[in-house]
Amino acid sequence: MAIIPILKLARFSNLLMIIFTMVLVKYFLFEPFNIATVLGDFDFSLLVLSMICLAAAGNIINDLHDTATDRINKPEKLIIGREVSEKTAWNLFIILNILGVGIGFYLSNLVGKPSFVALFILPSAFLYFYATQIKGTVLVGNLVVSIMVGMIIVMVGIFDLVPAITPQNLPTQKVIFSILLDYGIFAFLINFLREMVKDQEDIRGDYNAGYNTLPVLLGRRRTNFIIFAVALLPLLGILYYIYNYLYESREAMLYVLFLVMGPLLYFLVKLPGTEIKKDYHHLSLILKFILATGILSIGLYRFVL
Repeated sequence: MAIIPILKLARFSNLLMIIFTMVLVKYFLFEPFNIATVLGDFDFSLLVLSMICLAAAGNIINDLHDTATDRINKPEKLIIGREVSEKTAWNLFIILNILGVGIGFYLSNLVGKPSFVALFILPSAFLYFYATQIKGTVLVGNLVVSIMVGMIIVMVGIFDLVPAITPQNLPTQKVIFSILLDYGIFAFLINFLREMVKDQEDIRGDYNAGYNTLPVLLGRRRTNFIIFAVALLPLLGILYYIYNYLYESREAMLYVLFLVMGPLLYFLVKLPGTEIKKDYHHLSLILKFILATGILSIGLYRFVL
């Protein structure tokens, strides 16, 4: 079994981003402030592994049910049926899901919250449901995927922070968890924008597959207007954070202005005149960059708080 095609199928770069995000939260937000946590290094690595398994399984099932559209939208990147057999892809999907949920079951019992296993089962079920049933439904599929992206950040807090709450540390834990929620919302919004931009990019294949995406129903110009309106939300959120939290740290403020807010303003300027696939792909990469730099700013809190 060739490892390179499997890594491509699982979206290796996206999995690295998950590792990077969770490590930032644990070791660059929790530890510098001596926040009470319950997961040791090994158990935290299991949480990361579980998230990677579930995300990889979601990417694989997505490709399994996207083969027809991928032949039209991106034939040069087609993996299933060319580099990896359909049977192998299905086997990997099942194995990764079992591994991800199994680790989740262990961790849920470890932290004394057995019901938390639902947080592993539900993503697995939703990603399968998304790929097989609702991918072509207007905005619903985009929302499901984006919620999962936002939850990656929050999951560290749920499993490492929440079980360690006591009456004495409750105020501090609440502040840190609220920061995680803010980042989760940011990740959700940026990924939601990216999903809509990718729908713009893939309109031809989606139309031929009978998917009722926003561009298929409304056309590219009207969809651009909706994307523009949604993009104002993270922009306003960034302005709020700069005004309330970052103004005392020049370095943090400059970082956010030039590496998060600047690219987002560029996206807003370029979007209205965008009409062709190549330009939408460029905007999708810009949003990916914004998501990465936004999450990287978690490391700035030791200089701000």
